[in-house]
Amino acid sequence: MEEQLRELIPFLRDRNPQVRQVALSHLLPQTPSGSPHRNIFFTGLQGGGLQVKSKDTDLLRDLKLLCRDQLSVAHDAFRALVNLSDSPLIVSSLSEPNFLTFIVSYIIHPNSILADLASMLLSNLTSSSSATSTLLSLKVPVIPGTEIYATQSRCGTSAPPDPYPDGDATEVLALPLLLDAFSTLNTDPDQLKKKRKGDLHFLASVFANISLAPAGRAFFLSAQPSEASKSGEFEYPLAKIVSFTEHKDTIRRGGVASTLKNCAFQAAGHKAMLSPESEKVTVPPSTTEAPGVDALPYILLPLAGPEEFDLEDQEKLPEALQFLPPTKTREVDPALRLMHIETLLLLCHTRWGRDYIREHGVYEIVRAAHLVETVDKISEHIERLVTLIKGDEPSDPKELEESEFEPIHEASVGTLDGIEKTPSIEPSGDDEDEKIEEI
Repeated sequence: MEEQLRELIPFLRDRNPQVRQVALSHLLPQTPSGSPHRNIFFTGLQGGGLQVKSKDTDLLRDLKLLCRDQLSVAHDAFRALVNLSDSPLIVSSLSEPNFLTFIVSYIIHPNSILADLASMLLSNLTSSSSATSTLLSLKVPVIPGTEIYATQSRCGTSAPPDPYPDGDATEVLALPLLLDAFSTLNTDPDQLKKKRKGDLHFLASVFANISLAPAGRAFFLSAQPSEASKSGEFEYPLAKIVSFTEHKDTIRRGGVASTLKNCAFQAAGHKAMLSPESEKVTVPPSTTEAPGVDALPYILLPLAGPEEFDLEDQEKLPEALQFLPPTKTREVDPALRLMHIETLLLLCHTRWGRDYIREHGVYEIVRAAHLVETVDKISEHIERLVTLIKGDEPSDPKELEESEFEPIHEASVGTLDGIEKTPSIEPSGDDEDEKIEEI
């Protein structure tokens, strides 16, 4: 059987698209983890990946090229790479700058039909530190205009805009472009009228993976131009995604929650994270000011229920949490509830953060959450949080405010959160096969 499968590989380069599709459809079932003949994709990479550029990686090279093919072929090629990208042996080949430039360009172009599959692939790749490092510095060529056009996105499933934009392409950092694409929601129920072909929920896990690295956290908490391709008003990139903590899609809100928690490990950024948009703040050592992220309401909303508070407590709450409707429900995923509590614990690491949290109704929200919490670990973390909020502060103002607490590191409230690699996509004829429901 394996020899028969190997004989199909040359047909991936056949001039007839139907032949390419048939060959790929027979190889695709071998890409999920545990498939009996999956090793054919790893030939030449078994020696620790030292032969990445050898002739034995022709199959991977073919799959990367087929991502640019017509719809049926490109769909299976993306699915194959999503499945294979759980292996470190494959990641190095898929993380080279030229291919990442195509993937990013493809994702950010609204006409890309398979942008969600490309987002899944990028999510898996950024589980690797090498891919994350490349993505942080990656620039892609775009033509600015009313809507920017990433020129490297052009392929069989991503038609260029009509009319084609005027002007020369300029290179722009990839991450701000991905953030802009992610924050543009598809709200029209009519698929034909949607501004984007994809929902891009898996970009949230890309951001979570990137924020695992100190350089990634520094990006989210560094003032940047509000529009990636233009200069002008500055804002913190984190501000573009905080509003999705209550999104209906688990992948999107889970990735955003992970990113928030990871960014909270950077104590210097706490004031920027908590301050309202009406205040301009800096994140040392930078001296560039930008409006605050105002993250606290979005951290608390998933923890809030329909409880009514007395007027005095109500006035302490952020405006978004005052007078919530009786239909308000808490986050159903216990892992995400725990993540938000851990984020609040991290934000209590500084004296300024503790004071801000005391003054803005955090105790009232977590006290009500504690009464109905059924998971012991979450209840214990809430009790730790209450101890910090209600505890006495050092009486000597010159005393180092961090003397009571361990430095922020992974052990303080658990680990930094990335997103697990996307489960393998089993081949089937159902279009739903690309929708992964679990993080």
